[in-house]
Amino acid sequence: MNKTATCELLLFVSGEAGLTLTELSSLTEMSKQACQQQIDYLKEKYHSDRESALTIIETAGKYRMATKEDFSEILKNYAKTPLNQSLSKSALEVLSIIAYKQPLTRIEIDQLRGVNSSGVLSTLRAFDLVEKVGQVEAPGRPSLYATTEFFLDYIGINNLEELPEIDESRYVAEQQTLFNESEENENQ
Repeated sequence: MNKTATCELLLFVSGEAGLTLTELSSLTEMSKQACQQQIDYLKEKYHSDRESALTIIETAGKYRMATKEDFSEILKNYAKTPLNQSLSKSALEVLSIIAYKQPLTRIEIDQLRGVNSSGVLSTLRAFDLVEKVGQVEAPGRPSLYATTEFFLDYIGINNLEELPEIDESRYVAEQQTLFNESEENENQ
């Protein structure tokens, strides 16, 4: 049986879950190096074929078939993603905090935001963007939260190191300026 077609078939049927090199190697009984060569060949084949809407991507250490970015507008028109429509600014804020500071407790998130985040955390967990990853050895044993593999896949990165860097000192300075302005307005 054709090695390239076998790898292509397995990547196709694995769907959004994708396959690691180890999984692909086990399923095809080929070495990881041979599987990587087949994936590289397929990537190049799809990339150079202007009549194909497909590509192979790697996120969170897994390979999967996907559509080329050129077709994103068509896909957006075909199916509006409920996730994009239902994540509030608060949910995006909490998701960002968790992505950059994980793992952390709800109380730590609340302290950073200045408001209760229980409902937002429930929403993010329902969308499988964050999950409980443990508990703190402290009174009440609060849960620790972190992002999921689906989060990495959803935003299209392999690992958290690929997140854009943020300048926390600038953020803190902006927050302090807003606080001072608010305090001055109240005193007038």
